[in-house]
Amino acid sequence: MATDNKGYSSEENDRTVPYSQYDGHFEDYEDEEPEFSTYFTDQKVEIPTFPDDDKLRFSFKKLWAFTGPGFLMSISAYLDPGNIESDLQSGVVAKYRLLWVLMWATILGLLMQRLSMRIGVVTGLHLAEMCYRQYKRLPRILLWIMIEIAIIGSDMQEVIGTAIAIYLLSMKAIPIYVGVIITVFDTFTFLLMDKYGLRKLEFFFAFLITVMAVTFGYEFFIVKPEATEMIKGALIPWCEGCDSRALLQAIGIVGAVIMPHNLYLHSALVKSRKVDRHQPSKVKEANYYFFIEASIALFVSFLINVFVVSVFAHGLSGKTNEQIVEQCQNKTIYEEAKAIFVGDELDADIYKGGIFLGCSFGVFAMYVWAIGILAAGQSSTMTGTYSGQFAMEGFLNLKWARWHRVLVTRMIAVVPTFAVAFYSEIEQVTKMNDYLNAIMALQLPFATIPTIAFSSSVAIMGEFVNGFWNKLISILLSVTVIGINLAFIISRINLAHLTGMWIALIVIFSIFYVLFCIYLVIHMICLMKSDGALSQSNFARKYVIKNTSHLADAGNDSSVTSANTVRKRIITDDKVVNTKL
Repeated sequence: MATDNKGYSSEENDRTVPYSQYDGHFEDYEDEEPEFSTYFTDQKVEIPTFPDDDKLRFSFKKLWAFTGPGFLMSISAYLDPGNIESDLQSGVVAKYRLLWVLMWATILGLLMQRLSMRIGVVTGLHLAEMCYRQYKRLPRILLWIMIEIAIIGSDMQEVIGTAIAIYLLSMKAIPIYVGVIITVFDTFTFLLMDKYGLRKLEFFFAFLITVMAVTFGYEFFIVKPEATEMIKGALIPWCEGCDSRALLQAIGIVGAVIMPHNLYLHSALVKSRKVDRHQPSKVKEANYYFFIEASIALFVSFLINVFVVSVFAHGLSGKTNEQIVEQCQNKTIYEEAKAIFVGDELDADIYKGGIFLGCSFGVFAMYVWAIGILAAGQSSTMTGTYSGQFAMEGFLNLKWARWHRVLVTRMIAVVPTFAVAFYSEIEQVTKMNDYLNAIMALQLPFATIPTIAFSSSVAIMGEFVNGFWNKLISILLSVTVIGINLAFIISRINLAHLTGMWIALIVIFSIFYVLFCIYLVIHMICLMKSDGALSQSNFARKYVIKNTSHLADAGNDSSVTSANTVRKRIITDDKVVNTKL
């Protein structure tokens, strides 16, 4: 690997984090042409400085400068078709009584997203790149596979949701599998926008989000849900009279909102802004404004999710299939409603939701709903593509051209999606949401554990390391969410009535899964307490810690100066450049 005359890797200079007491020993290389250009590194937005910066605690001009793809993709990530279907089903099953679950799941997502963004801001490396430097080869490859599975599961929801929207808009003229192909091609087209400037791409995301807000807001105002019941549902953490279906739906909401690959995505999106990492005050400022940006984004996504829950809580909850079909009489979509609203129990999904709106409020309402789903699917599909590329380039350290990475990451997700859409009926396709949420829920520890581990390591974060309460809260919340998700998965397995062979495979997988999670927890403990007995044990040094040279330094002196020296060493590539700052 090429190095400059100071011994720094030319690829990593922009990603290294020297702070106080570097005494001019580190030059700013951000203006040099990188060997390998990832997204956003070649078109970073400058953060302006103002004469009164030191006096103002908050500046709208600064917030606007920091507002970018992180803000827009945060909204998109929390409004994919899988989330919207979960909202719809929540309203049908429990009316407004699970809005508090949606609110707290969003807050928890914000807290974990904050930690992942801090890793990106402080180190200049996103989460997958940090995994490449901190985990040995086998666990790193396994982590990448798990995250890719989560991305594929999310992509299947997004692509199928978009295809269903096209199916509705075309009045069944365009089959689901053709809609999948259309979605793939237009995703490629829209992703090319970033070649014409980051702000143009941001504008397109803003347009899609505006479409979602307008369309779902329109449905909200024509349905006119009960405002008092909505407020009670959001503020009272209880679900009076709820049955087992409501409990499963509450678990499903958490799984749908907190998706593992989003942590990898948002740790990378902060790299779109040029932060002077020579100055701790600038890093602190970036952390502050990125957190405000994320808070606003998730508040907007929460409002739109509430719109969807409330529409179907008011319109569909407590109704039977027969009642909905009766509403459709004398409507052009009557025959379709009669074909899909059958059986004793109402089973709602985004396709049936559109037909219901058409029956109750006119075909125009159905088209508005389909346009909203189309915008949600398209924006979240693009977000998923970025997630896949960041994961692949980070975990595998790939130096491919952008179009190579776009093609490979798209094909990994799209091939199984197309196969499912081609060989399945619309009813089977729309019922996949719960199973895909379960698959993504299984992958959550493989995002939360590395996030907590890296953000809690003084060797990596220096003075920006998590404090005691941050560590405690993030660990407790992560354990809670992982426990909830596992309960959801177990319930799905029980409902599936599996044969003996499938049960045996699940048991084998469960043993592997638990052992891998334990391994990651051991690695996390070693990073959090580098001078502990576990970190210094032969087992940890041989099988867990990739670069053991930094443990002694971090353990002997936890000062910022020592942490900076260690950080310089562990953030660089495998071929460690052991340079004192």
